[in-house]
Amino acid sequence: MNRQLLLDVLPEPAPSLGNYIPGPNGQALDAAHRLAPGHALYLWGPAGCGRSHLLRAIAGSPGGRYIGAQDAAAALAGLAQSSPTDPMPRIVAVDDLHRMDDAGQAALFALYNRWRESAATQHAFALAVAGDRAPLAMPLREDLRTRLGWDLVFRLDPLSDADKLAALSAQAAGRGLQLAPEVINWMLTHYERDMRRLAALLDALDRYSLATRRPLTIPLLRAMLADPDTPTS
Repeated sequence: MNRQLLLDVLPEPAPSLGNYIPGPNGQALDAAHRLAPGHALYLWGPAGCGRSHLLRAIAGSPGGRYIGAQDAAAALAGLAQSSPTDPMPRIVAVDDLHRMDDAGQAALFALYNRWRESAATQHAFALAVAGDRAPLAMPLREDLRTRLGWDLVFRLDPLSDADKLAALSAQAAGRGLQLAPEVINWMLTHYERDMRRLAALLDALDRYSLATRRPLTIPLLRAMLADPDTPTS
């Protein structure tokens, strides 16, 4: 099994606030934990900084709803145009704002207005939105751009290699695994940098080690990647 195929079939853990590795983004993670109805949060940063992880984790809370850019127009319009007394999700998480078309932007603008009007009522809901740029730099209609800054705004930065090494070391230690730093370094230098993929690779290595009764080493990792019968589920 080649490396990319293995990465494609490895199961990835569901995004949660608990398995988000904050690195330099601790304040944003804290804001996500504290996000409550009547408040809004805008997260921005480059690809790989964890925007979608946080949005999906926020939406995964009880009563939450995740909306991606592809189906945004209809989904957001349905929420924005519903009756003021209709039940709303406790949290609406809207991802990839920079990919949204004109109809999606118009619907999100209407939803921001609905959010503000209901903020002090029993029908209040939280709104979390993510994009790849700061509000003032977003190529959006002006009235929507200003609404992105109505409440909390955080920039997300990608994890450094040191952060990833520490995170994978902590994950291994939490499982009681004896994992040498050079194994993690090998993973970081030979695979894509996404933490969820790296965590899934570590999980597969753990299972392969148990199946073969061999210690967690670079030779074992290489053997797993070359083994067509590698257990991946």
